[in-house]
Amino acid sequence: MPTLFVSDLDGTLLSPERKVSDESVRLLNESISEGAMFSVATARTPATVGPLLKDVDCSLPLIVMTGAAIWDRKTNEYEHASFHREDVARKLVDLYRKYSLSTFIYVLGQDNVIHIYHIGDMSPLEKSFMDERLSTPYKMFHIPEDGNSELPTDLSRVLLFYSMRPTEEVKRVHDEIKESDQLRAVFYHDMYGEEIALMEVFSPEASKANAVKILAEKIGADKIVAYGDNVNDIPILQVADDAVAVENAVDEVKRISSRIIGPNTENSVAWDIKRKISAK
Repeated sequence: MPTLFVSDLDGTLLSPERKVSDESVRLLNESISEGAMFSVATARTPATVGPLLKDVDCSLPLIVMTGAAIWDRKTNEYEHASFHREDVARKLVDLYRKYSLSTFIYVLGQDNVIHIYHIGDMSPLEKSFMDERLSTPYKMFHIPEDGNSELPTDLSRVLLFYSMRPTEEVKRVHDEIKESDQLRAVFYHDMYGEEIALMEVFSPEASKANAVKILAEKIGADKIVAYGDNVNDIPILQVADDAVAVENAVDEVKRISSRIIGPNTENSVAWDIKRKISAK
């Protein structure tokens, strides 16, 4: 049965140093050479996904921005991009400003480059986040020193609103939009601890689950094995035939998984794929 193996990156495939270890690269490349169909589904954009996977012989398209798009790194083309309706995007901008919640706004240009804008004051954490991503051909920032960008007149190609602020600030906006059927808001904590909340706001169609199903159909896979660690991975685990949590996953992920493997510190995802491929 043709199987798609798809893994989250941070906290799952990546080591605590936020890289694909040499051991994982070796194991993944051996599995791929033996026929494994491998891809990733991540909140990251191509700007960081490309360098992270540079040594992995993965030829399949990659699911990026939590499923808002599928990216082919061989051609740098985006497939199945899920954009916000323009009127919804404008209402969201007004809402963020109303609550003084700063956010990054990701817009996919016709040039296949992600153009990033920002509204609100720029925090040191946001500045650091931006500075780490400046040197890439896949992404362009349009953010002045005060953090308040002049937004494009056309907001019909907005993929994502991304906030990383103190939890109570983010929660106020999340509580206002979480029941809307015109968007999908993902609120969670990650590497920055409980004090800082992350919120990604997408169109309703954008999800890792939808993107994984599209990719599986595209490559002719009849089975999906998915790996994750955090709440934004739950959608792919719910559509997988084999939902796998790493040992360091949050409890919500472990509860809905079919099995739990070792932690991301032990190359557990790459070892699991290798064992499954070698057992065929």
